Amino acid sequence: MSLFIREVKVLDPQSPHHLKRVNVLIKEGVITSIDNKEHQADTTIEAKGQFLTPGLFDLKANFCDPGFEHREDIYSGCQLAAASGYTGVATLPNTAPVVQAKSHIEYLKSKSRDCLTDIYPMAAVTIDALGEDLTEMIDLHEAGAIAFTDGDQPMWHTDIMLKSLIYLQKFDGLLINLPEDKLLTRFGTMNEGIVSTGLGLKGMPALAEHLMIKRDLDILAYSGGRLHFSNISSAESVKLIKKAKKNGLKITCDVSIHHLLHTDQAIVGYDANYKINPPLRENRDRKALLKGLKDGTIDAIVSAHSPQDEESKKLEFDRAEDGILGLQTMIPSLLSLDEELDPSEWIDKITSRPRAILKLAPVTIAESEKANVTLIDPKKKWKYDQKSNLSKSVNSPYYGKELTGQVSATLNGEKIYQTPS
Repeated sequence: MSLFIREVKVLDPQSPHHLKRVNVLIKEGVITSIDNKEHQADTTIEAKGQFLTPGLFDLKANFCDPGFEHREDIYSGCQLAAASGYTGVATLPNTAPVVQAKSHIEYLKSKSRDCLTDIYPMAAVTIDALGEDLTEMIDLHEAGAIAFTDGDQPMWHTDIMLKSLIYLQKFDGLLINLPEDKLLTRFGTMNEGIVSTGLGLKGMPALAEHLMIKRDLDILAYSGGRLHFSNISSAESVKLIKKAKKNGLKITCDVSIHHLLHTDQAIVGYDANYKINPPLRENRDRKALLKGLKDGTIDAIVSAHSPQDEESKKLEFDRAEDGILGLQTMIPSLLSLDEELDPSEWIDKITSRPRAILKLAPVTIAESEKANVTLIDPKKKWKYDQKSNLSKSVNSPYYGKELTGQVSATLNGEKIYQTPS
């Protein structure tokens, strides 16, 4: 099969064609020509005004399989990811059972083997993600676990944190932690501040995040190893990580798209679709996160895709479960930040940097390279509703709204997904 993409703008800082308008010919899953010439192909896509990027990569998504397949499963998650432009996704281990055995890794890899989107399972650091006893991380690494994390559960046990960092150095493994002191956030439902006080809701102070980051940085300086902070949300966290990087610690971090877009003001209407952990914070935090992206302190933007039962969200705000769908709305969400963040400033945060963090082979747009690419129409308007939603769940504040910006096609080798016109 051959595909000709005409007059597309390349968006790839690693490519010699970055920001250029070119014609791209792809044959049998390989980019064979990038020039301004016309080429014959089985299929032609008129892409004037569109972006061609490396295949997107997500560092944090939960496909809920096994155990919660009614929310999402590997097949629906991979279909959704492909339609959202993602050729690779690192999945959280918070399933039932928790991903903590070689058979669990093989289950995920075998179930996704024929999908366009490559699944990279992350395994739990501790048994059942309870933070008390270590899993067999060497065996899990050999089975294909790409990184180690307790996912949406923070590593609260200081000694386990230390031992994990030491243990993982045997194979240069990556430890990922959600920084949260749960004793400070217990019974909390949103960011602690003026808004939570006005709404009469128990707050979750940003201090809970800062304390955990400080603790982990001290342990990392003592033990060595590689550490990644998942889903940071506050100005102080950006400051702490920036300083640690300058001091030479092997540290990376990510931020969710939700924290770049929204603040705790979104909670005023008690819409449980805005209830997430860490919670949406103040606008000064949002501004600091954007600045951290621009100066390189923050390495990646994640979807934090977290499907939930409809019944889990249609409750009083303080009783509702945390989580927002994030994959299918990622591109329109990023494009809506155009006055604060240019596409050239965020594209590597969802393509090359996540892969580098996981030490995966780089993906770029160049001749003779595998066609691992995403085609984006930044002006396309579409309605996010029952007809277009590809997730099994509907917990999104954008549901029922018109969005601008959509993935036109996703290619991973000879596998291709094209959005119906």
